[in-house]
Amino acid sequence: MNQRGITRTGLASMQIVSLREHGKISLLLLVCLALGTRLARPAAGDIDVQLVADNIPFLVDIENAGDGSGRLFLVQQRGQIVIYDGSQVLRTPFLDLNNRVLCCGERGLLGLAFHPNYANNGYFFVNYIDQSGNTVIERYQASANPSLADPNSGRTLLTQQQPYSNHKGGQLRFGPDGFLYIALGDGGSGGDPLNNGQSLDTLLGKLLRIDVDRGNTYAIPPGNPFANTVGARGEIWDYGFRNPWRFSFDRGTGDLFIGDVGEALREEIDFESAGNGGKNYGWRLMEGSHCYEPPVNCNSGSLVLPILEYSHTFGCAVIGGFRYRGKLLAAHIGTYFYSDWCSGRIWGATNTDGTWTATQLLDSSLSVTTFGEDEDGELYVSNYGSNGGLYRLVPAAKKRGGQLTSQ
Repeated sequence: MNQRGITRTGLASMQIVSLREHGKISLLLLVCLALGTRLARPAAGDIDVQLVADNIPFLVDIENAGDGSGRLFLVQQRGQIVIYDGSQVLRTPFLDLNNRVLCCGERGLLGLAFHPNYANNGYFFVNYIDQSGNTVIERYQASANPSLADPNSGRTLLTQQQPYSNHKGGQLRFGPDGFLYIALGDGGSGGDPLNNGQSLDTLLGKLLRIDVDRGNTYAIPPGNPFANTVGARGEIWDYGFRNPWRFSFDRGTGDLFIGDVGEALREEIDFESAGNGGKNYGWRLMEGSHCYEPPVNCNSGSLVLPILEYSHTFGCAVIGGFRYRGKLLAAHIGTYFYSDWCSGRIWGATNTDGTWTATQLLDSSLSVTTFGEDEDGELYVSNYGSNGGLYRLVPAAKKRGGQLTSQ
């Protein structure tokens, strides 16, 4: 997420989350977490969350392989990827990169994406922070055992030097065009002191698009907006991001949604119609729809403003989600779901005649770090912590005899 991040004590049983706003820490939340409790929040809409699997430490990404297996691959920040096979989490990790990954805070193993042809070629890609503190994008391949990757198959595609310890981005995702998209934060500190978000000569503060099926490691797609711009990095698809922690493509339309974590005031969701790159989403000129640097007259009209934003009254770090295309939540087909790391709120947003409106659907007690989408389009969320969990979004439910059942 952002500089208002995650800290640890030396006790494995204790998780402390610091919510920082101009240097202030929410002491009430710190106390509650240190005592092993969470602040209770009632449901606020017609959805609920149902525990699927627990004891998944520091869960930060949830992906499916698109191979027809129905499995979910769960990324743990400290370097392991484990498999939920539909009934249990397999004991043996699919891949263990613990000895390569620098964790934690905003570092660690942060993203996973499966090649569109994974069922035949076994290729998948990871995004992690290495022992030198830099972002690494690597390709691996599954072994003959579908539950195990080949740990010796790693091939580095891209390394990006990181100047500070925060704002890493981390998402990897293949677009409907078959290219790999990579989110990178502005490199950290506060206020983007190097102005990376607006500088086209660096990959930091950008959404990248690369072709992993051509070239020695990768190729730059000829349609990339800055492929032929002198002084610009050809990998750039969009720019002007602070920390684009989670993004997704609408599986129905190909449209792109990006959750960009704000600085001190605003959290934002950005939108891009399918295949329409080259956009400047504003940071550090703007934070959300407000001027940041300079404090006035920051937008000449060239910046793309967010479709949704909220103040830190409602949280501290946006978690981008998915536009729902499943069946279980029939009333929400076409709704874009997103959340906040600090508050646990889950919102649903809809577009009517070009105007986006968000409704709070659930006020959960989860520390959400990511959404996930299975092969059927059903949605999942993580609960981050040393005893983290995988939860499915379900219709509003109630407990009967200790069991969660849909109404």
